[in-house]
Amino acid sequence: MRQLAILVCALVVMVKPGHADDVISDDVLAAMTSADVVILGEIHDNPQHHVIQAEALKAIKPSAVVWEMVTEEGAQRLADKAVSDPEELARILDWLESGWPPLSMYYPVFQASDAPVYGAMVPRAAARAAMERGAATALGADAARYGLTVPLPADEQTAREADQLAAHCDAIPESTLPQLVAIQRLRDAVLTRAILRAKDETGGPVAVITGNGHARKDRGIPTFLSRLHPGLKVFVLGQSEDGVVDGTFDAVIDSPSMEREDPCRAFQKQN
Repeated sequence: MRQLAILVCALVVMVKPGHADDVISDDVLAAMTSADVVILGEIHDNPQHHVIQAEALKAIKPSAVVWEMVTEEGAQRLADKAVSDPEELARILDWLESGWPPLSMYYPVFQASDAPVYGAMVPRAAARAAMERGAATALGADAARYGLTVPLPADEQTAREADQLAAHCDAIPESTLPQLVAIQRLRDAVLTRAILRAKDETGGPVAVITGNGHARKDRGIPTFLSRLHPGLKVFVLGQSEDGVVDGTFDAVIDSPSMEREDPCRAFQKQN
């Protein structure tokens, strides 16, 4: 398994299951509630991370919530419907087809705020286009604005490709690594675009539900926001497992790790 380094610039707190309402410290809550954009990272299949996100949303009281897991079309369908139960929400958002962990993990987060939902999930067709023709082509007219027409510095590109290779258990062709980095940049850009639209349309604050990889300050959404809207006050929460997380954040809350199958076994079965 890949070993991840924890690189943080603020408080790291260990949370016990069922006590999320007690672990967001007063200083972190104060920073969240004074920010224009609050990015709430997660490991997607850790239920405790979603409990903490729900508690954060209750404190932030955002005017909009941007979701990595929801497409723009899904958000529009949700805006036109009164959702009364998880099954209806799953149907509206095509959740079963999306490939995300069970909606039961995310439902408390949806319930925590009645603010409008903004979708920022890159549809499969756009992801395929990024693989085939590059992230700039997939984003269209906005590509230059979001920096996708400019290659990453060579050392950063190399580092990101190494991370992708490790994340895929050193079991994929190295020729695919530039495309995987391009898709990650595309997803960062689409999330950023949704955040800025939500801020313009609602006035903020805007909360963001996304994975730690997109949340991280050294590489993800915050780098886009600082370039495109340097006046925004952005706060980034990362969530780790057993003290392990990759990237830099304003604060990190730690939870116990989940029991899960070794992801590398899927690659071993293919060989």
